[in-house]
Amino acid sequence: MTAKTLQRRSRLLAAASLTAAAALTLSACGFSSESGSASGSDSGSEGSAGAPRTVKTAMGDVKVPDAPQRVVVLDTAELDSVLTLGVKPVGATHADVDSGFLNYLPKDQVAGITDVGQMMTPNLEAIAGLKPDLILTSKIRHGDKYAELSKIAPTVMTENTGYPWKENFQVHAEALNKQAEAKMVTDDYAEHVADVTKALGGKEKAGATEVNMVRFVEGADIRVYGKKNYIATILADVGLGRPAITDQAKDGFSYDVSPEKIDLADADAVFHSTYGDPKKSKETQTTGSGLWKNMDAVKNGKVFAVDDQLWIQGIGYTAADKILGELRTNLTK
Repeated sequence: MTAKTLQRRSRLLAAASLTAAAALTLSACGFSSESGSASGSDSGSEGSAGAPRTVKTAMGDVKVPDAPQRVVVLDTAELDSVLTLGVKPVGATHADVDSGFLNYLPKDQVAGITDVGQMMTPNLEAIAGLKPDLILTSKIRHGDKYAELSKIAPTVMTENTGYPWKENFQVHAEALNKQAEAKMVTDDYAEHVADVTKALGGKEKAGATEVNMVRFVEGADIRVYGKKNYIATILADVGLGRPAITDQAKDGFSYDVSPEKIDLADADAVFHSTYGDPKKSKETQTTGSGLWKNMDAVKNGKVFAVDDQLWIQGIGYTAADKILGELRTNLTK
């Protein structure tokens, strides 16, 4: 994270704290910030100042509180979004990792968040018990639970996760009424991207450097990531080149290979992560093979092991900021 980003992020968090304090004060007084009527009289959300707003979602228009105070998030992207915007949710699902909440997130930011179950199987009773006034998730994850979730609190769903993360972030920001903070975040990101591209020698040199992302997955084939996924958007923003193999990715997501074809993943630089046990995911077998060791990227010292939780599972601007820093460090060695 650059010094300017840190300064802006500090201002963002300070502004968010002031906004929350103002909302709580208005709520305590029992008046709406916009209409002057008793707060909550038409919002259906206790402790939320102002008249409800309408947000366009994958499930249609949804009325949300003007200033949500008790937010529950049901996926990693949504957790990254709300924390990036300076909002600590009262509840969140956990990823299928030992750390529960993804390990790249600052511990002080996730401390005190109630775990409401595994991401794909959230505990609806636990969610209801938190009395949320807003729930954030996606249709692809929890569309089948929309009716139940909507009975608990206004539920804002994006269509998908991963590739459209930037658009999803804007939906999250609108639902939280944090559009100004969101602009600060996206401005910081654009500035950081430009700094990394410059450090790599400029757009032309960055474009001439072909980079692959490989993921070893327990219970599945090895994935060579294509151009339509979260990590690919970051590589594209920096202007890095991608090998021709990425054009063969199914639906643009990934081109899956066996350990016997890992040489197809060769590039000027290869980043790789592991989901699950290294042996069961075939990482140990593959990286110890002659095919792997004979790849140009390996022989040139341009293979880098990275954290799967950060590079693949995080899906948000806080994760992206850290990834940009690692791209710069590794590719300028």
